[in-house]
Amino acid sequence: MKSLFKSSPKPLACTATAAVCFATLFFSGCHSEDQVRADTQANAPHVAVVKATRKNIASTLEIASEFQPFQEINVYAKVSGYIRKLHVDWGSHVKQGQLLADLEIPELEQQVQQDRASAQRSMHDLSRSREEVSRAESAYTVAHLSYQRLADVQKTQPNLIAQQEVDEALGKDQEASAGVSAAKASLAAAEQAVVAAKAALAKDEAMYAYSHISAPFEGVITEMSAYTGALLPAGTSSNKGDQALCRLSENNMLRLVIPLPERAVGDVRVGQMVAVQVSGQNKTFDGKIVRFSDQIDRDTRTMRTEVDVPNPKYELVPGMYASVRLPLHTVQRALTVPVQALQPTSEDRGTVLVVNGSNKIEKREVTIGLQTSTDAEILTGLQDNDLVVFGTQSQYKAGQVVAPKLVEASKAE
Repeated sequence: MKSLFKSSPKPLACTATAAVCFATLFFSGCHSEDQVRADTQANAPHVAVVKATRKNIASTLEIASEFQPFQEINVYAKVSGYIRKLHVDWGSHVKQGQLLADLEIPELEQQVQQDRASAQRSMHDLSRSREEVSRAESAYTVAHLSYQRLADVQKTQPNLIAQQEVDEALGKDQEASAGVSAAKASLAAAEQAVVAAKAALAKDEAMYAYSHISAPFEGVITEMSAYTGALLPAGTSSNKGDQALCRLSENNMLRLVIPLPERAVGDVRVGQMVAVQVSGQNKTFDGKIVRFSDQIDRDTRTMRTEVDVPNPKYELVPGMYASVRLPLHTVQRALTVPVQALQPTSEDRGTVLVVNGSNKIEKREVTIGLQTSTDAEILTGLQDNDLVVFGTQSQYKAGQVVAPKLVEASKAE
């Protein structure tokens, strides 16, 4: 019996030993699982991600064109003459009405003096005709009164005055009346002569005024074709080979003529502001769409569209190339991702890789809306602030653990 009591504690010792071993194995297993997870996170590849954010986006159409002067003309002489004095040269900036050149036209100057003399003579003839009318009217008044008196006396006292005297008085009365009519006709002719003389004078003075050639609008002299002493012929519309004095270009406002594609015709309007990028200046200028041709060219399927670009400081020069950015469609507060984060599968569908809260890759199907050169609108498949893999998707697999690193799309490009 005694030996039995001594051997009874052995099973209890074995049980305690087994419990210790089980606990040791359990905690060591948990530790190894945490260690594996930690090792996996530590060895996870770093991946650049961006947030799906909301912003206003717009699709734009960029078209290259060449600056043209707002208007450009050759300045001709209206009357033929020698250039007596030049007031401008290549590159001169002139105001509207500013004098460009003086012509020497001696024969026209003499004609103007002759017309002035003729006008003066006509005025003197008019004064003399008026005096003749006054004299004729006075003579008629006297003759008519004399005849009336004799006629009245003959009626009251028939035998007192001879009939011959009455007849002579009547003849003088009629003669004086005819004299008045002739004087008035002469006065009318003198008045017409004055009008004609003044018209001839005004015409020649107007022609002589063209001896002073002035600028029809503000601009720049871009070319000189004649100099002091040269004979400028009178410019006519029938002779296109007439020599011009200079070429004048209005450069404080420039035109950009762009061929607007047929698909974009309905998206632009007159008065719309556009951005004009000038690579040579490395600057962007404001332009405004001001006119359309309102007709599609059948060969190019484009419509002539003109953009006016103010150039008050003459920074721009005709002939420079520029790119016009035309905004077409705009979406307010669209959910967007960079185009580098999107893998299109069709026109309006695509896939993105999203890093979830467990830092694992998820492949999602998304619906694409408006696309620009940098961003794509996501209609379905993403939510605000989702982390989307930026760049190529081929090196990552769904379920893969990664170490996301948030970047800015503009800097990652």
